[in-house]
Amino acid sequence: MKLAPKFIENIPKELEDGILYISMGYATAIHKCCCGCGNEVVTPFSPTDWQLQFDGKTISLYPSIGSWSLPCQSHYWIINNEVKWAPKWTKKQIEKGRKNENIEKMIYFKSKRHKSLFTFFKNK
Repeated sequence: MKLAPKFIENIPKELEDGILYISMGYATAIHKCCCGCGNEVVTPFSPTDWQLQFDGKTISLYPSIGSWSLPCQSHYWIINNEVKWAPKWTKKQIEKGRKNENIEKMIYFKSKRHKSLFTFFKNK
């Protein structure tokens, strides 16, 4: 399965199958779940969420997309516009993954706050 990238300003009210809508202004992408369940999957771009790669023709998103809060619990990668299916995770794997994400975010934001405070006081 392939997803066609479509750069947009605002997210449309209705999403089409097979389209990865990308709003750079809102730093996010959205698409219908690739399993066909029809649910919307939102992937915000940030240092602690997803990263977007665009080579002028194709899109890749990192890390993988795990739709853990959806009934389907789909898990896949989007690499060069292609959907690459990943193994389903167990409940235990999902819990561990969420815990690790929260720890990584906490570490990232603590280091950023520390650097910001250091720079602030250094320039005084």
